[in-house]
Amino acid sequence: MQTKLIALLPDLASFIHVVEEGSFTAAANKLGVTPSALSKLITRLEAALSVKLFQRTTRTLIITPAGQRVYEQSLVMVNAAQQAIEVSELEHSEPAGALTVAAPEAFLYSVLQPWVLPFLRQYPEIQLKLRAADGAIDLLKYNIDVAFRLTDKPDENLVLREICKTNLVLCASPEYLTQRGVPRHPTQLAQHDCLYLAETERDNLWDFLKDDAFHTVAVTGRYAVNHSQMRLKAVQEGLGIGIFHDFVVQEAIAQGSAVQVLSDWTIKSNYHGAIAMQYPQSKYMPARVRVFIDFVMAHLSPRLNRPLTTT
Repeated sequence: MQTKLIALLPDLASFIHVVEEGSFTAAANKLGVTPSALSKLITRLEAALSVKLFQRTTRTLIITPAGQRVYEQSLVMVNAAQQAIEVSELEHSEPAGALTVAAPEAFLYSVLQPWVLPFLRQYPEIQLKLRAADGAIDLLKYNIDVAFRLTDKPDENLVLREICKTNLVLCASPEYLTQRGVPRHPTQLAQHDCLYLAETERDNLWDFLKDDAFHTVAVTGRYAVNHSQMRLKAVQEGLGIGIFHDFVVQEAIAQGSAVQVLSDWTIKSNYHGAIAMQYPQSKYMPARVRVFIDFVMAHLSPRLNRPLTTT
């Protein structure tokens, strides 16, 4: 039944034109077809519906009572189809509706959070939903439009926009380094108070690489927490040396409340790589998704690509 209705919808639209124009010739001119072709179409429609739509003579065209009822119902269906088209056009032309974005907690707080209000002010018809997700997440399953990941292995089934590279850095407060000294080699971290994630058994094992030299250091400390801002606050208060993504401590380093140490060594971890923005491939991307992606590339990418510097 549904397939038959879809097939008949164009013919019903033509039938409406015939009724409203009052003749095959006038309706044919409006539709850009010949009167004979339109007459055959109406005959085909009558056969499909098993009902006579018009009483025809050489000079007059009179709609039958059954044809009038078909006309009224056809108007309802064609208008509904037109509304569906308008909704679709609005979906792709006007930034509006619900937009769900997933990102790791540290990136969500340190990078995206400051831009939420400016984005919402610029696009008042968008309802933004942010979801903290530190690992890989199924976008289709959880109805997510855009996901950010910190990884060197992005999902090959999704579109990839690389925002920038991200590295892990070690930081301490100036006061801590004045009291305890500045480590010059990774192995010296064993004599320092260190703050680590405490998510896995290996989180207190820090791996360092420089040229051909590789060192794994077992660090210890009185405080471990897997929340980046809490860890940064503890570092700024002089509790020890912490490990962070560069975008988390960028502002603190610039302001001087944190100082990078062992900057000539590369910290190897599962938490480094590229900041990847990913979303499903589609020719029909909603406007709300498109403007968000453009907003990120225009505002966040330049900020994240700034080097770590001190004042």
